[in-house]
Amino acid sequence: MRAIAEVGYREPTPIQAQAIPIVQMGRDVLGCAQTGTGKTASFTLPMIDMLASGRARARMPRSLILEPTRELATQVAENFDIYGKYHKLSQALLIGGESFTDQQKKLDRGVDVLIATPGRLLDLFERGKILMSDVKILVIDEADRMLDMGFIPDVERIVSLLPKIRQTLFFSATMPPEIKRLADAFLMNPKEISVAPPASPAALVTQGLVVVQEEDKREALRRLLRAEPVKNALIFCNRKKDVDILYRSLAKHGFNAGQLHGDMSQPKRTETLEKFKNDEITLLVCSDVAARGLDIQGLSHVFNFDVPIHAEDYIHRIGRTGRAGREGRAYTIASPYDGRFVEAIEKMLGKTVPRIVVEGFDLVAFEADDGGRRRGRRPSSGRSAGRSGSADGEKRSRGGRGRSDRNRSAPKPAEETLIEAAAPEMTEPVMREESPVAEAAVVHEERPAREERPAREARAPRESNREERSGRQERSGRGKRQPRPEAGESRSKPQPIRHDGSHMEAARPAERRSDEDDDAPVLAFGDHMPAFLRHPVKRPASRSEERDDERDVA
Repeated sequence: MRAIAEVGYREPTPIQAQAIPIVQMGRDVLGCAQTGTGKTASFTLPMIDMLASGRARARMPRSLILEPTRELATQVAENFDIYGKYHKLSQALLIGGESFTDQQKKLDRGVDVLIATPGRLLDLFERGKILMSDVKILVIDEADRMLDMGFIPDVERIVSLLPKIRQTLFFSATMPPEIKRLADAFLMNPKEISVAPPASPAALVTQGLVVVQEEDKREALRRLLRAEPVKNALIFCNRKKDVDILYRSLAKHGFNAGQLHGDMSQPKRTETLEKFKNDEITLLVCSDVAARGLDIQGLSHVFNFDVPIHAEDYIHRIGRTGRAGREGRAYTIASPYDGRFVEAIEKMLGKTVPRIVVEGFDLVAFEADDGGRRRGRRPSSGRSAGRSGSADGEKRSRGGRGRSDRNRSAPKPAEETLIEAAAPEMTEPVMREESPVAEAAVVHEERPAREERPAREARAPRESNREERSGRQERSGRGKRQPRPEAGESRSKPQPIRHDGSHMEAARPAERRSDEDDDAPVLAFGDHMPAFLRHPVKRPASRSEERDDERDVA
């Protein structure tokens, strides 16, 4: 009571007045109260009173408090230091980003109160550095946030490691069906305490909604910041990448801003949060990692730069202001494609968020249907398949290449014809000036008639070529079963000879042709043809051929 008086508290909040006597009786508690109502003190104060007698043993904590984020865990540890300053209770804070060695030393000395995030706690347990067989009091704080962050499997495993006979205190700002199911599994005949309807915003928070085009959101935010009497403010973004972009934009325009998101190192996160609490930073751009449970005294404004995807997150965001009887303001900046998210928020609130107009911008209406576009992004100008109303978009949506009629009727260059024949999946035209394939390959789209084709001195007559092909087929044994070679007989086949007398790589055996095939377009494969367009026949090579190949490579 002396420590509470020194802090300046005189009257308990409704959740504290109802929960503290029940906790001191040793019963399980299921508490549901909106953020900023003092849930933390409703379990820390009776725990200090109950743990005053007794002594902890090495690696065996007497109580356990689970928090979803590092910032929340650090805040609870600070509250224990403030309220328990006249007690000799020991505590340990197990969060990621801190030294394992320091945390293990505290556990080895024995702790009365263990405050941890699920991941680090399980990590130390698997290392054999902690035993949880002596835990008498378990606190699961911000259970709905645990659900959103995917920690429920870890929480269930931790609970399975605790003694069956224990006292469990379960607190949540909202009570969806999944959380209700967990409460039924973890608690035994609990006392349910609900001091406010679930997901109701703070009564002292003035709300407003601005609807502008996506590319105007940053300018609208800057004008709001200059027009409002901002003492300090949290600015929420949905993605960590957008947090960094918006932070650099505000800093570039002369605003005293900082950033806070999950990809930052723990020392940097702690340093930034301390600067914000000490008024060294006026604007803190953050992700939802800062939306739950952070108690920042006298926060005047909250800005939602992005409309939260889950309606419950809107309550937790704006609940950072309007705390402890103080008034606050919360403004949300939406784009025309955020209509369904705003509708879900207003349905949960049971009222419409007032629309406001920023100077220099007209009020924009929400789109009736975002057409399957990715949320938070403007529609592309016919660049993606099927989104354009042009004939090109229709062709793409039907699975075609999407070429226009003009391009379809025009004759294709020889190089492009060759490339598409080699790789049908390539739809982009190849630069003829820069393509080595285009320089090396020659394609004849139409073969001249027999009587009009000029004679070649280096080319043998058609009859001799046909005889040569038939001879190769006979030597290769096409359609016949080859007799087993005698002992010592080589399996090698005679290699084709170039005109200069050197050996060349074997070509694909020619198919039988008829006279009707003479007018079909033919590819002229010369010695300069790229390797990926040749189709050599794979066959076992003799030692003599391997030696010849080695000499050619050398």
